[in-house]
Amino acid sequence: MSGIRKFVIGSSVVVLILGVIWINFDDPKSLGTTINFETGEIMQDSGSWSDNLSDLSDLFDQTSGPLLALVSGGRLVHIREGMRKEEIAELFAGKLKWDDSQKLAFLSGPEGQYYPGTYSVSSAGDEEIMRELMLHRFDREVEERLASSTKNVISLDTILKVASIIEREAGGKRDMRLISGIIWNRVFKGMNLQIDATLQYAKGDKDSGWWPKVLSEDKYIESPYNTYKYSGFPPTPIANPGLSSIEAALNPQKTKCLFYLHDKRRRIHCSETYQGHLKNIDRYY
Repeated sequence: MSGIRKFVIGSSVVVLILGVIWINFDDPKSLGTTINFETGEIMQDSGSWSDNLSDLSDLFDQTSGPLLALVSGGRLVHIREGMRKEEIAELFAGKLKWDDSQKLAFLSGPEGQYYPGTYSVSSAGDEEIMRELMLHRFDREVEERLASSTKNVISLDTILKVASIIEREAGGKRDMRLISGIIWNRVFKGMNLQIDATLQYAKGDKDSGWWPKVLSEDKYIESPYNTYKYSGFPPTPIANPGLSSIEAALNPQKTKCLFYLHDKRRRIHCSETYQGHLKNIDRYY
């Protein structure tokens, strides 16, 4: 842990000045998993507790943010779930007038651990302080909640890779666990993931957009993030996921589906076979 993170963590004065907002639960529930990694099996659905938890966090972010901003004289910056860290750097840079070297310094943290939410910042929020505050919030909201039984069977890095894909692929919280189930089904069957969002991450840049449209020929681009061409997970998470997608990654829906698509209304349709997937394409496109 860097010196600046220790300073930020230990100083209530800095937190007050910056107006950083996070939710501190008295008795936070641990993040467990319903996946049997030894047998490659998704166990029976046990419900999802984080949907209500995430909604509560969003509520506190929205209501306490303006109040804290008034106290500290800060400006609100909302970091949406599923943003890549370059997008986050651009948002803070616009509010705090960072130069390119400051944005680069902010980006030195690991993708996937810039915790999304509403932050109220003042001119005191330099790039190192803001980076470490976001990473510390991730530590508190996610890493410290991982059950020991979860840590023993799956790495944090893998959790975030799956959660970041879910965050970018889902049409909303309602289908996160289904997509998670399909991802894990592909993993356990030894299939390539074949996820369009990983191609977007490979193609994305400031000039053409961080999440460009995927074309058919993109499936052949040379990139370790091309999950059509290469097996396994991408080298890093492809975005910074929220708590709902992290819990979905650990607690997928039990399903036989291997393929899915969203129709024009963002409703999800899945199938067990590729032939069924082709029929869904004809039906909904």
